[in-house]
Amino acid sequence: MSAFDESLAALRDEASQEPDPVHTGPVKSETQIIAIYGKGGSGKSFALSNLSYMMAQQGKRVLLIGCDPKSDTTSLLFGGKSCPTIIETSARKKLAGEEVSIEDVCFQRDGVFAMELGGPEVGRGCGGRGIIHGFELLEKLGFHDWGFDYVLLDFLGDVVCGGFGLPIARDMCQKVIVVGSNDLQSLYVANNVCKAVEYFRKMGGNVGVAGMIINKDDGTGEAQAFASAVGIPTLCAIPANEDIRRKSANYQIIGTTESEWGPIFAELAENVATAPPVRPTPLDQDGLLGLFSPEDTGGNVTLKPATQADMRGGSWAPKPSLEVVYDTV
Repeated sequence: MSAFDESLAALRDEASQEPDPVHTGPVKSETQIIAIYGKGGSGKSFALSNLSYMMAQQGKRVLLIGCDPKSDTTSLLFGGKSCPTIIETSARKKLAGEEVSIEDVCFQRDGVFAMELGGPEVGRGCGGRGIIHGFELLEKLGFHDWGFDYVLLDFLGDVVCGGFGLPIARDMCQKVIVVGSNDLQSLYVANNVCKAVEYFRKMGGNVGVAGMIINKDDGTGEAQAFASAVGIPTLCAIPANEDIRRKSANYQIIGTTESEWGPIFAELAENVATAPPVRPTPLDQDGLLGLFSPEDTGGNVTLKPATQADMRGGSWAPKPSLEVVYDTV
């Protein structure tokens, strides 16, 4: 057998092997790196900023990294104030011939350390590539040597280019959490994230889904049904409440021990810490629509194929083909 044949046989043997099962015991790593995904506007940044604050109040060392071009994670944490992003700081320092230092990009509030990767302005670059560049810079700054109990990554879930899937594709986190509400669009995004986790598991990855945060819960139950259908736990349900909405809009942190909403985030912190990563079973489109009443989603619509006559706005008759067909010998 030639060297090429031996190499090909080895690749085929490797491809035929099933990946290792998702780890279901307690996470042993000194630092838990957790990526949180959700549709834009689903409240993931709100949940994450309050979660990180509660964890810090519980005595944990927490690093919060915003990976959403809107940079709303740190804005919520810092009372509406925006901090310099890694991408814009890196560009400015490069023009000046200077190196980026941790003091330029990382800031803290009441024990929570936080930074924003940032993103390009509309039409001026790729947000996913900016995230990749941001993590490359974090590694240069010593990311793997930092001593935190938790590193929380806030990712936009409804963007599918490679940079936003980095933690899943490259095993940069131990587990993923999805954020959604009782609406089809946010659950569609959560399901897509589960699909990404399952895809990279089949490719040999090790990331699992730890569970779902239900935000703006109005009690209709679709998000809970989704979590059950894909086989992931519900980590907490944040109610659809006017006081919560108003305080979030005013950049107020409610994940504190003094707040009436504190117990929700204390429970969330406990569940996030202990929930093992599991391998989800994503739904197909019909399964996702089945969580909702057909009247709400248009699920009772039947697909009617279009004809050539329809496309022309009138009658149509097929014409003989001009293709030349040669007899085979």
